[in-house]
Parts: sequence; C-alpha cells; structure tokens
Amino acid sequence: MPITPGELVHSHGGRYAAALGIELAKDRGERFKWFLAAILYGTRISEPLATRTWREFAASGVLMPQRIQDTGWDGLVAILDSGGYTRYDFKTATKLLAVCATLLRDYSGDLDALHAAASGPRDLEARLKALGKGIGDTTAAIFLRELRGIWSKAAPPLSPLALTAAQELGYLRHGREAEGTALARLQQAWANDGQAAQSFADFEAALVRAGLRLRRAESRHGRSSEKEVL
Repeated sequence: MPITPGELVHSHGGRYAAALGIELAKDRGERFKWFLAAILYGTRISEPLATRTWREFAASGVLMPQRIQDTGWDGLVAILDSGGYTRYDFKTATKLLAVCATLLRDYSGDLDALHAAASGPRDLEARLKALGKGIGDTTAAIFLRELRGIWSKAAPPLSPLALTAAQELGYLRHGREAEGTALARLQQAWANDGQAAQSFADFEAALVRAGLRLRRAESRHGRSSEKEVL
C-alpha cells in the first residue's frame, strides 16, 4: 500500500509556489510571481538553480511586468547571472522582455485578464504561449498545474513526472493508462484521503518532486539522460 496522498505532500512538499513564499490564491501580483518562476523552471536547468535565480529577482524587487521592462536587458542579465542562470541568461532576458511587453500591451500586464479572456482550458494555454517565443507547452503546464483549483480554466494535462511517480508509488497501475483517466483517478485518491479538491495541486506537485527524485536516481545509474525540468 502506498502512503496516503496527504502523507506524500507532508514528506515531499506541496506547491512549488508555496515553497517560494508565493500565495497564489491571494491576488494577480502573486500569480505573476509564479509565472516568472515557471519561465525559469521551464528551461532545462536544475531546480535549485532556477529557485536561486527567482530569489534574486525577488531580492531585486523585479517581480512585475513593468518592473521587468524598466530593468532592461542588461539589468535582467545581471540578475540571471547572479542566480547562476548563466547558460540561458541572454536568451531568457530577451524572452522576459518580449513576454512582458505582450502582456502589458494585450492584457494591461494582468494574467487574470488573460484568464478571463480565454474561452476554456485549451484557449488559456494557447494565450499563454502566444505571449512570446519560448513560452511552450512545458512552461505553460508548470504554471497552470499550480493554479488548478484557483483558476477555473486551469486544467493542464497531468505532468509526465507525476504520472511516473504515481505508478512507481502504487497510486496507479503501470501500463498505458489514459492521461485523462490517470488525472481523474489521482483526484479521486486525493478526495478519498479527505483532502479538499482545490488543494489537489499540492498532491500533483508532491508527485512531481517524487518523479524528479526517480529521474535523478536513474541518471546516477546511467539509465536516464534527461535534463531536469519540472
């Protein structure tokens, strides 16, 4: 028998946003902070390095679209470098400026306005990716899965890392289980554990953390060459 979903969250940790001190349910400013973090996590770079870089943005007070624009390319590169994000510093600075320019132009810098304009979950994903080059499926999924239960249209596919961990830990059977079925089964397991539906994202994040541990173990033993992406 696997440990209960609640126990997994307790042992592995829940939402990544909460670990950064971001209160996603609070206001739009907090949700943009997580969007910035998702962009950093969405690159094939280590989780600790991306976390450290996000904290450099926080320490510099560069956590809103207009502040990113005002900081400029050179300033953004300096922040990225101070966090150790040197491999992708130029590319990421350019991406952040482009994305924030589009967000400010089309949605007055407000991700909640983008959500309100979306006709449904798939259109929401498309609008996020349309903000700029470099916002792909991975970044959109990282961002949206933590907003499950907060944004009504946030319904990304189950993370492959979470699926792998759920199978290895015994929450799901191995085999070609349909992604939609797997998500529904995990949500039911969360509910059966007496947990609130709006906090399911904590369970998924804990499964992602477990999946990353499995991937690192495989990498140490030469069975995986995948780089770390949440």
